Amino acid sequence: MEIANARSHNSKRKRDTTSPPQPFPNGGTPTTVAAATDEIDLSLLDAIEKSQSFTKSQPIETLDLKTLKKLILSFERKYKENIESRLKYPDQPEKFADSEIDLHNELQKLKILSSAPELYPDLISMNTIPSILSLLSHENTDIAIDVILLLQDLTDEDVVEMSNENEEESMKALVNTLIENNVLELLVQNLQRLSDSDDQDEMAAVYNTLATVENMIEVEPKVAEMICEKTRILKWLLGKLKVREFDSNKQYAAEILSILLQNSEANQKKLGQMNGVDVVLQAVAMYKSKDPKTGDEEEMVENLFDCLCCLLMPLENKERFVKAEGVELMIIIMKQKKLAYGSAIRALDFAMTNYPPACERFVDVLGLKTAFAAFMGKVPMSKQNKKERYREELEERVISLIASLFGGILRGSRRERLLSKFVENEYEKIDRLMELYIRYSDRVKEETKRMDELEFDDLEIDDDERYNRKLESGLYTLQVSCCPSGFLSELSMKLLTFIYGLAQVVGSIKQLLIAIILGHLWCSEHSQMRARIELLLRQQRLTKNDVRDILLEYHDNIGDLDGPEEKERTQARVQKFISAFELS
Repeated sequence: MEIANARSHNSKRKRDTTSPPQPFPNGGTPTTVAAATDEIDLSLLDAIEKSQSFTKSQPIETLDLKTLKKLILSFERKYKENIESRLKYPDQPEKFADSEIDLHNELQKLKILSSAPELYPDLISMNTIPSILSLLSHENTDIAIDVILLLQDLTDEDVVEMSNENEEESMKALVNTLIENNVLELLVQNLQRLSDSDDQDEMAAVYNTLATVENMIEVEPKVAEMICEKTRILKWLLGKLKVREFDSNKQYAAEILSILLQNSEANQKKLGQMNGVDVVLQAVAMYKSKDPKTGDEEEMVENLFDCLCCLLMPLENKERFVKAEGVELMIIIMKQKKLAYGSAIRALDFAMTNYPPACERFVDVLGLKTAFAAFMGKVPMSKQNKKERYREELEERVISLIASLFGGILRGSRRERLLSKFVENEYEKIDRLMELYIRYSDRVKEETKRMDELEFDDLEIDDDERYNRKLESGLYTLQVSCCPSGFLSELSMKLLTFIYGLAQVVGSIKQLLIAIILGHLWCSEHSQMRARIELLLRQQRLTKNDVRDILLEYHDNIGDLDGPEEKERTQARVQKFISAFELS
């Protein structure tokens, strides 16, 4: 049973606050000039030195509308001078070198605008955005890099006070104006001409371009789908993932791809059509028998699995995953017991949710032994994952995977093989399941008691909120253990995101998952398994009616996100479990 990954993405990476790279190689003459002459032009070096000393000597003015107008007028003047010089002397770089340096300086000055987002509407009204963006296509890539740095600063959400609604609206207005002036297309075109393998400045420019894209998505989430519709960014990102060597840009490419995929079915399907499932599988296959060497590389691997799990949400991509032998690869990763162990379980869970062919393949390639070893707590531990939270996450994922298997394999020899796992070794799997059930039942009771003791005089709380609190504490996982797979589609997406975000703190998903498995075991009408479950319940002074009550509460809270017909079908399936507990 697939567990939505609520992590929108990693917390926003901090920008390097050290001095930015020089606009031209070695801080000297422009690359276009260096290409045109073999001798050092002392007059050009003198011009650069004078320009830099002049800039440093200028006093810092108060940033207001008057200052903004001065900055814009100065920029527009240097912008036009550079265009004119290049048109007049196209084959004589030394003739337009000074105007190039002046233009660079003006772009540097504009970066101060990021400290005054309240002036963004005035910047927009002056109609200078088209001029700035046109420089992304400038023949001198150093000028284009200047523009990228400027855009990164201007769109950084950190410059906006979250409590200031006017500044937030100003930022949105700027991003939308940039979009209207084709910033997405220009940024991606510029990515394609930057060679980030050799030149350090261009490598930094690639990174900063991706940061700018992330900034705009944070301000306007619609950008995530727009940039995939209008540009070839998905192709570029896949190209980065194919590179075997690790670097910061490959890491950031994986993160941006996960952001683009996480909330967009359109992007998930489009990437699947571009052979994206196979490319991501090849990228994670590099870590089937080795661990990442650094923390950054580990983060990249996590992002790659996030991409894979997002890709596995559309049905057609699940089919591609099975055909590409993704099930076999994930089992190999689990057997190798490296750092990607838990991520492989999560990917399998996404692949098998509501897709019987993946479940059948998993059983056919002998995945049950590996899965139930993890279920029994035989999981690899290392210095990086010795924390209790890691063990709880693995428990959650394995329980979800087993619930997916029960939902996908309903009859035949494969079903018998799955059920037999709970009989072998004197029902040790049922003992383990009930151990987890009791643990999370206790959590729900504690939370219910805490809520009952709260004073609600100053806090209005309705039945829905009370139910959400119980889900937070652990009821969610208890209910999954009683209900059929596919339950996630019944909850509203907002509620699901809320639940899973809390689940990362308290492990709440497990209870609902455990109850689904109990429901399947009970409905198998295996007398000895039923007897074992009842014995373990009695030892805790519980009965099967306690499990039934969890199912009833879930039944009454099923949503209609997928329409009233699907809601009715799901309630009917849940009712089958309830009736089985009542009639036996």
